[in-house]
Amino acid sequence: MPPFHDYRDGGVLVLEPAAALFGGVRSRKRARVTAVPPCAFAEAVEEEVTAASKRQKRREAPSLDALPDECLFEILRRVTDAGLAEIAAGCPSLARLDITGCPLITDKGLTAVAQGCPDLKAVTIEACPGVADEGLKAIGRCCAKLQAVNIKNCAHVGDQGVSGLVCSAAASLAKVRLQGLSITDASLAVIGYYGKAITDLTLARLPTVGERGFWVMANALGLQKLRCMSVSSCPGVTDLALASIAKFCPSLKQLSLKKCSQVSDGRLKDFAESAMVLESLQIEECNKVTLMGILAFLLNCSPKFKALSLVKCNGIKDICSAPAQLPLCKSLRSLTIKDCPGFTDASLAVVGMICPQLENVDLSGLGAVTDNGLLPLIKSSESGLVHVDLNGCENLTDATVSALVKAHGSSLARLSLEGCSKITDASLFAISEGCTDLAELDLSNCMVSDYGVAVLASARQLKLRVLSLSGCLKVTQKSVPFLGSMSASLEGLNLQFNFIGNHNIASLEKQLWWCDILA
Repeated sequence: MPPFHDYRDGGVLVLEPAAALFGGVRSRKRARVTAVPPCAFAEAVEEEVTAASKRQKRREAPSLDALPDECLFEILRRVTDAGLAEIAAGCPSLARLDITGCPLITDKGLTAVAQGCPDLKAVTIEACPGVADEGLKAIGRCCAKLQAVNIKNCAHVGDQGVSGLVCSAAASLAKVRLQGLSITDASLAVIGYYGKAITDLTLARLPTVGERGFWVMANALGLQKLRCMSVSSCPGVTDLALASIAKFCPSLKQLSLKKCSQVSDGRLKDFAESAMVLESLQIEECNKVTLMGILAFLLNCSPKFKALSLVKCNGIKDICSAPAQLPLCKSLRSLTIKDCPGFTDASLAVVGMICPQLENVDLSGLGAVTDNGLLPLIKSSESGLVHVDLNGCENLTDATVSALVKAHGSSLARLSLEGCSKITDASLFAISEGCTDLAELDLSNCMVSDYGVAVLASARQLKLRVLSLSGCLKVTQKSVPFLGSMSASLEGLNLQFNFIGNHNIASLEKQLWWCDILA
């Protein structure tokens, strides 16, 4: 988003030095050629002339865009309360305010904006050490249409500011994000009581909020409309707090827990039983959660539950013996088990038995998984796998790909095999014969060769949109004619880190003029 805009009739104000410095430089785009019907040629020429005239006028007009990025950075970094007050006076219909990394802006400037721009709907304040409680209270008091607030890494914002804002904007405030603040249980209690319109709540790095804060927030019974909740690096999230959230937030559909060290298996069963409309659960770096707890959750979850993600959870590892009653979770459609080093073939076979309706599977980073673990999951899937991500599963072989294509070739739309170093041309032969709807294929750092590329290119039923051959050292200039004959559906081709050569890449760009080629 550009850092400057005309706000007199409503719009967005972004005061973000980093965005000006890095986001202001237009990225290079490969020119795309579009065929124009002859009858439309004159009209197209006229439109181009008009557009050129407008561009010339813009170039002649004074513009901050002409300044170097370093100058823009310094200008934005020096924006003061007086400048913010001038903007507020001239832009009464301002709808969104984004202030990031502006050390000279204080509560005085925010108060001026709040009083001058009563139609504000979204406010983001990040890394502004001069902002404290009074500015937030003024925004809550004056902006009756406020719908979203994001307060991040502001050292002087405390309970009074957050509580005042939430209380005053209770009728309209739907999205709240609080990160890196020195607030306590009191702020969460206010959110729980007054947040009757909140549908999306994100709480991150709140070290001084304890278990009582989360428990009171849930038990205050105000978060009846809460649908999405994300909690990261909050030591106050415990098993008791989690069970309370599930019990007293009846509309909760999505929950994400990251680096919550106190969450364990203890109340996962109770959580599953209470969260009656929960559809998605993401757990990342919560090392007290084990596979036994996850099985208990799946045994008791709602029929509406569709997606489970476990990432970097060291407690997710093989269990000595499976429970007497294995859950059968027919509602689960998407399963992610990523970078969990203790998760191996034995556990994966169990997952395959209890989740027969899986469509999307991401097993990235499970280096210990072999064909013996994945084959049962492939065979037990009844509805047809659509998206399969096996990045970094270095012990998988062509046998897995052949079985996958044989069982799910008609439904498979995306397959990622990046870093699967035992995958060879045999897999490409199976894909070319058995896949009909495959749109994205990632073969980065696999042992495929020119022969495999030729086989893939000759499969006319394949309509690939994205193909990655990055790091495939056996793919050489001999593949260029085959790649050049690929379907017109191809939109993206990654040929980095192989031995095709710049001259051949240039030739390929001419043949596949409609395709973005990364080399």
